[in-house]
Amino acid sequence: MNTIFPTELSEGWLIIYIDDIIICSDSWFLHLEILAIVLHKVSKVNMKISLKKCDFGFEELKALGHIFSGLSLGIDKRKVAAVLLKPIPQNKKEMMSFLGLASYYRQHLKYFSILAKSLYRICDQQTVFEMTQERSKAYEKIRKALTEAPLLLMPDWNIPFELYIDACGDGLGAALHQVQIIDDKPTEGPVCYISRQIKPTEARYGASQMECLFL
Repeated sequence: MNTIFPTELSEGWLIIYIDDIIICSDSWFLHLEILAIVLHKVSKVNMKISLKKCDFGFEELKALGHIFSGLSLGIDKRKVAAVLLKPIPQNKKEMMSFLGLASYYRQHLKYFSILAKSLYRICDQQTVFEMTQERSKAYEKIRKALTEAPLLLMPDWNIPFELYIDACGDGLGAALHQVQIIDDKPTEGPVCYISRQIKPTEARYGASQMECLFL
């Protein structure tokens, strides 16, 4: 469908995922204008839309496991509830399923790559699956982080960002923040979290070198 809406996609008014269309706008008038364009183009190429699957004019919506609004992006807790209610993984397949879900939401999870390091390691083909105390703690920390994941602010490209970085022996982590006016008050919050494990050759770096490496 990308070929049908090239202008709308390039201008950021549309999000398309497989056969789902999400219209984004900053005013009701503009929303109606874009909706009219989309419906006209859909009709022109003889596409069909299921009215019962459509929602119009909402300030918040649930899609792709997230809750979107004009101000923030959150995790749809319904999507993770079933996984979080399961007992601790007993084999590699169950662990990879858990890590796959957690990784999907990694932008909400501070230090995800560092926390998950030991869990990914036991999923290697050459490694025997064994849930040690260290790995059980890592699993519980990620599980807790998923339940307490903060809302991420939608980035405002007209104001400065603040980048907080941290480095340790296991990896690199950073939090991108912004101070935005919410309910008439300056409020600082995260825009996203990023992290990665360090490579063997990087393990010898000092603290300053580690932080420069992240930048």
